[in-house]
Amino acid sequence: MKGELQDLAMNTNQNGSNHTLRLCVVPAHLHGFLYSAVDECNFVVFIPDASSAEQQELFTQKLQQCCTIFDFLDSLVDLKSKEVKRATLNELVVYVSTNRGVLVEAAYPQIVKMICTNIFRALPPSENPDFDPEEDEPTLEVSWPHIQLVYEFLLRFLENPDFQPSIAKRFIDQKFVLQLLELFDSEDPRERDVLKTILHRIYGKFLGLRAFIRKQINNIFLRFIYETEHFNGVSELLEILGSIINGFALPLKAEHKQFLMKVLIPLHTAKGLVLFHAQLAYCVVQFLEKDPTLTAPVMFLGEIEEILDVIEPSQFRKIQEPLFKQISKCVANPHFQVSERALYFWNNEYIVSLIEEHIENVLPIMFDCLFTISKEHWNPTIVALIYNVMKAMMEMNLNLFDELATSYKEDKMR
Repeated sequence: MKGELQDLAMNTNQNGSNHTLRLCVVPAHLHGFLYSAVDECNFVVFIPDASSAEQQELFTQKLQQCCTIFDFLDSLVDLKSKEVKRATLNELVVYVSTNRGVLVEAAYPQIVKMICTNIFRALPPSENPDFDPEEDEPTLEVSWPHIQLVYEFLLRFLENPDFQPSIAKRFIDQKFVLQLLELFDSEDPRERDVLKTILHRIYGKFLGLRAFIRKQINNIFLRFIYETEHFNGVSELLEILGSIINGFALPLKAEHKQFLMKVLIPLHTAKGLVLFHAQLAYCVVQFLEKDPTLTAPVMFLGEIEEILDVIEPSQFRKIQEPLFKQISKCVANPHFQVSERALYFWNNEYIVSLIEEHIENVLPIMFDCLFTISKEHWNPTIVALIYNVMKAMMEMNLNLFDELATSYKEDKMR
């Protein structure tokens, strides 16, 4: 590496010029768009060759100089400068990995600034709007020769024995985490893979960020399920969650159970399930091992919804009676999360269309259960969901609904 830098400096000093290569700082918001023809600076001094008193200053200078962003869309522009930066990033990785006492408090802001300047950027729109991860080749990040080394530097920084979360938390904060999570939408699988490791390290070292990280992953999944139907990093985030769930203490908190019921189970209905089904199944299994009381009904309901998503109407006709008798029992389950999960079937457009087509058979099976629970259940969320389900089925067949309501009231008066 030392030889790389010296050779580059010699190649740059042509025609007897006394100038050496300098990288110029570019604002982060211009990442990938602005780049400069560079002229000179002190890149050729290898940090271990400097005196101990000068090493920290040289380390800081090299961090600052690595904040320059180059245009990789044009492979012929700034070739020597790009190579100098690559070699310098390599040097920084080795320096942080092999030396103690490097991470003094004053270095933290410069370290995080260099990292943020290089990795946080607007991801380009997909070159193929109809991109199919199963069939199409992903678009790879053109600046990967630099970004890969910055990610490696970040990992070595987090894993350094001298790393102090109490200092770093001033810079690796909620804003940093939000920007990091946005990068999971990168089409480049290499980037998502290293992000997975980095987020796992941050989750382990920053206790104060754990709840925030879980909440933001929750939000990403909800947007994916109900709004965008697209996010490249679902499988990687689920893989991280598998480790997180495995570490949950018992008894499970209500927050964690809600995540299972309101996010992980609905993910079974999301577009592109085949791409992340293995990781999703692992997360659900982790939950079920933690709380066996959820196992039977939750697994039943999750698998049933997966089947109903692909069932033909003719097949549905054959199973509707035993199916909705069982769903009725789940709605009446004293465990409110099981009841809630069963009622979520009515959020699935395809299942609702099947119910509407066979409302004359489904409504009589479900009516007594729904009407009774709407009057007696202790949980207001369940009551609200039941009212929504009853309203939907009433609109499907008002006359039948009125007949069943009258019959129900007459039976109660006897």
